[in-house]
Amino acid sequence: MSDWDYRQVDPLVHSPIRLAVLSLLTTTDEAEFTWLRDTIRTTDGNLSTHLTRLVDAEFITADRSTGITRYRLTRAGRAGFARYVEQLETLLHPDPIRSESP
Repeated sequence: MSDWDYRQVDPLVHSPIRLAVLSLLTTTDEAEFTWLRDTIRTTDGNLSTHLTRLVDAEFITADRSTGITRYRLTRAGRAGFARYVEQLETLLHPDPIRSESP
């Protein structure tokens, strides 16, 4: 990313709860709603709102077929999370050649 700009950070991922959800889902095949809620330490309503945003963006899927909602990371979600991490890496470790003042 040239000429790094904070506005290039994906606001979908940047939310602390959505970032936590995506981080957790990168480490497991699937996760139940209650496990996510308890691990992140948030309320049902708050987590539900953030999960809906991620499902709508096709970053995760929700499987309700067994009566227990299970969430999985999609390819788009994995790619979006990886892009976000790269954006932060660029911010934290800028290219020294580009960051020098003229």
